[in-house]
Amino acid sequence: MKYSLERKDAVLKKMMPPHHRPIAQLAEEEGISAATLYLWRTQARAQGRLLPDGETGPAGWRAREKFAAVVETAGLNEAERAEYCRKRGLYPEQIIAWRTACEQATEGEEARSRTLRELTQADKRRIKDLERELARKEKALAETAALLTLRKKAQAIWGDGEDA
Repeated sequence: MKYSLERKDAVLKKMMPPHHRPIAQLAEEEGISAATLYLWRTQARAQGRLLPDGETGPAGWRAREKFAAVVETAGLNEAERAEYCRKRGLYPEQIIAWRTACEQATEGEEARSRTLRELTQADKRRIKDLERELARKEKALAETAALLTLRKKAQAIWGDGEDA
């Protein structure tokens, strides 16, 4: 069944904050299959719209949506941020907490990459030392093999030294 854009938008608005209506409930109320509603929500999310899962409050928001909310409110003053939060059923403190979490995640990533870089450098040094040691041992082994070969040849030419 084909639905008009107006109807689709009206239903999507019911999924958005502050309503946060679960898809199962909307499907029953609107007479639209849940699969269609899930598809609409997925398409709207792909277009960048903030559509949390059906739970009320920020618990239904995915990480991507929380990050989008942080980005959207980054340039807003306190009054504008409060208005944004009212429209979406949030508290300004939640936006601040999400922003802090984003900053900490970035700092953690920087620390992990720095640690990884240090480990990589240590591994390179270790590999270089091991290669140097391997080359030294291969040289010693080649020298020992040459000496054994010469000793066998000398014994073959002059015989065992025990005849005398």
